[in-house]
Amino acid sequence: MAAKSTLVNMALCLFGVCLVCSAILAGTYALTKNPIEEASRKALKEALSKVLMAEGEISSEAAYIDLDGVNYEYYTQTAEADSAVCWAVKSTVIGFGGPLTLLVGVERNGVVHATKVLSHSETPGLGAKCETEESFIRQFEGFESASRSLKVRKDGGEIDAITASTITSRAYAKAVENAVAVAAKIQEGLQ
Repeated sequence: MAAKSTLVNMALCLFGVCLVCSAILAGTYALTKNPIEEASRKALKEALSKVLMAEGEISSEAAYIDLDGVNYEYYTQTAEADSAVCWAVKSTVIGFGGPLTLLVGVERNGVVHATKVLSHSETPGLGAKCETEESFIRQFEGFESASRSLKVRKDGGEIDAITASTITSRAYAKAVENAVAVAAKIQEGLQ
């Protein structure tokens, strides 16, 4: 005999289905939480090794600093006598497809050591080239922002944009510019 379709029966059935689905989602989250966190830590460690200098001790704990109302995460690399020589600043800006997050290594003198894309939502084949196009990425290595302009050529700067991806290129340059400003503020606090 079939159950009579009433509002109470439908509500109980919906509640049961939601309860089972919630339990499955919670179980999946519990099973995948630690592997995802471990993969994130590994990716961050790899990115830090790419954007900082080869010599020196890298702090394993993130530090935070506020600049113009934005809270930036950074890591410090120290050398002999525990003096800071380089900072890796996590900088997020809005690109064409959404947030673009970079890790930028900035030396004590304000020179960009290297950059690494941590995450992006850019268009595959166009803006996504910000992660793979070596000629674009290498422009930032050794960039002295004190004497040069961190803007794309179209805006009067010295950065060659990725073909057909000017918005992404502008965002990338802005993220690097923000990281350099953060490193300068960190250094001011040390003096």
